[in-house]
Amino acid sequence: MKEGKDSPLYPGHIPTSPLQKGLLAAGSAFMALYNPYRHDMVAVLGETTGYLALQNLREKMRKDPEGRRILQERPRISLSTVDIAGLRALPDGTFGREYVRFLDDNRVSPDTRMPVKFVDDEELAYVIQRYREVHDLMHTLLGMRTNMLGEIVVKWFEAVQTGLPMCILGAVFGPVRLNPRKLLILTTELIPWAVRSGSHASCILNVYYEERWEQTVEGLRREIGILPRPVIQG
Repeated sequence: MKEGKDSPLYPGHIPTSPLQKGLLAAGSAFMALYNPYRHDMVAVLGETTGYLALQNLREKMRKDPEGRRILQERPRISLSTVDIAGLRALPDGTFGREYVRFLDDNRVSPDTRMPVKFVDDEELAYVIQRYREVHDLMHTLLGMRTNMLGEIVVKWFEAVQTGLPMCILGAVFGPVRLNPRKLLILTTELIPWAVRSGSHASCILNVYYEERWEQTVEGLRREIGILPRPVIQG
């Protein structure tokens, strides 16, 4: 039976009109800027403003053999799909071990990512869900914590990589909350590095990370094209 235009396209989908999307985008943008740790508002902003960027990302995935396989198989990163204990037993320096170390050190869980609701295309909904679920993997590969400085650096990298308005907004407006010393380090060292790495790296959604746990972090960085992180003095 053919679904009506207002029927859910996937579990949790909420059909919305262009006007409703505009209102959601405006409200979520205000709340996300007021409180960047409101991940629910950041998620709504990404879904209601990212249609063109998501289309572009999907095309990049379709044109890449590994990306195309990810679209077909739709792997998920969660506590129910990832063997955290197994990753913790891997040698130091492997991607899986360092990812779990990142989760432990920052007290975060892969299950904290919001489910997609407002994307009116079932495949694009998976694309943005995949982006969300590899976000912590980007923190691991870039060597960035989940504090404000680390989040801004990752957002600059992701903004260049994805073109998502949500990432651009966070990258541009996030620095206003930093103290002068951190702002200087960010603008002179970390943003230039993040932008260069984002431009130099291959599409981060075209990597089947679940098959790379035993690879070294350094090896995976080189494979993707992430440039060596600058040494920060002091």
